[in-house]
Amino acid sequence: MSLMELEVERQSNPVDMIEYVAANNDWSFERSGDDEIAMTVEGKWTDYHVSFSWMEEFEALHLGCAFDVKVPEQRVNEVTKLLAAINGQVLMGHFDLWRQEDVIIFRQSLLLAGGAEPTNRQVEVLLASALDTCEAYYQAFQFVIWSGMDANRAMEAVLFETVGEA
Repeated sequence: MSLMELEVERQSNPVDMIEYVAANNDWSFERSGDDEIAMTVEGKWTDYHVSFSWMEEFEALHLGCAFDVKVPEQRVNEVTKLLAAINGQVLMGHFDLWRQEDVIIFRQSLLLAGGAEPTNRQVEVLLASALDTCEAYYQAFQFVIWSGMDANRAMEAVLFETVGEA
């Protein structure tokens, strides 16, 4: 028997913890099934559409965070370069271009192998990390898609930090 064949029975569905955290934070959510929950979270730059999915076969809680930015066909190549540049900076998770809808999506997973249960803190950090990452790079996507900026200039613009006070 391989290690992957070992059956572990869970005490609860990890999506239940997401629902609990969402309810405790007064976030509106929609539970579309036993293994999925979706919510909209207001950010500084835009509203983010966040979904959590329990992926039993991988024992992973998957987070997908999308924002309403359609990528026109003529900007796909430059957005792809931007995705590569951003993903080289991001420690956890990654951005993708979801070609079915031509939207940008941030993905991250929490591995819960061996029957591990997510804690409130893990769920809150997973969501906060995803939102912080989306907020940090949202403008870069705007610059590339709508201003016609190249990926390198867009990255420089969003990573520029001011020092001192004006």
